[in-house]
Amino acid sequence: QVQLVESGGGLVQAGGSLRLSCAASGNISGINYVGWYRQAPGKQRELVAVITRGGSTNYADSVKDRFTISRDYAKNTLYLQMNSLKPEDSAVYYCNEQDTIWSYWGQGTQVTVSS
Repeated sequence: QVQLVESGGGLVQAGGSLRLSCAASGNISGINYVGWYRQAPGKQRELVAVITRGGSTNYADSVKDRFTISRDYAKNTLYLQMNSLKPEDSAVYYCNEQDTIWSYWGQGTQVTVSS
């Protein structure tokens, strides 16, 4: 089992920045995929950014050049640096980590961007 705890969400004005964190604990040795997803009211959960075990990163087109995903292996923590935030970035953000069998989700953290 892997436990994920997100933090760092909040209310920010358009153009501002936030950094989300996702602390992982438990049996994380088999994790080979980590990522951030988001879900806005009335919409499906969507991929924001991912890091594969090989270190490759991928971003949704809507956040490229504004968001950066990173991982601190020593702290077992995943980050999402979000810059130049837009009102359409408002959503609940979830971290996700996967091994070969299971997919684990955090509880989510709310990000609200005011115009």
